Amino acid sequence: MTMSLHIVCPHCHATNRVPADRLEASPQCGACHQPLFAAQPAELTEHHFNRHITNNDIPVLIDFWAPWCGPCRMMAPAFSKAAAALEPHMRLVKVNTEEEQGLAARYNIRSIPTLVLFKGGREITRQAGAMGEHDLIRWAQAYSK
Repeated sequence: MTMSLHIVCPHCHATNRVPADRLEASPQCGACHQPLFAAQPAELTEHHFNRHITNNDIPVLIDFWAPWCGPCRMMAPAFSKAAAALEPHMRLVKVNTEEEQGLAARYNIRSIPTLVLFKGGREITRQAGAMGEHDLIRWAQAYSK
């Protein structure tokens, strides 16, 4: 019997059960029929944040950023490329700290960009400062095992 994983849809935020051996087969959401993995980071608000970090059976890597932040804008393309490389075994999301100040305060975000990796609903590690694509991928993979 194949193990199933819970995957939260980045579009409608419904939790889906996906057979582990079908993760790479471009699964679609049972509720909205959109792809569960789009090879790009999802944008999260406080309203759906907890659902994504607690209901996903795959690690969730969050980029806490702001539109006025130069290093954040510089890192954005690398984060997008990392999403394409790390999905479907990791969900990459972005949280705009200007719009989601409550989340930034709750997770004690003092500088941006800050990357925070969650697994099983718990923070595993964090890294402040911009990273290039390859360093970001290596860092995320090292801590998500």
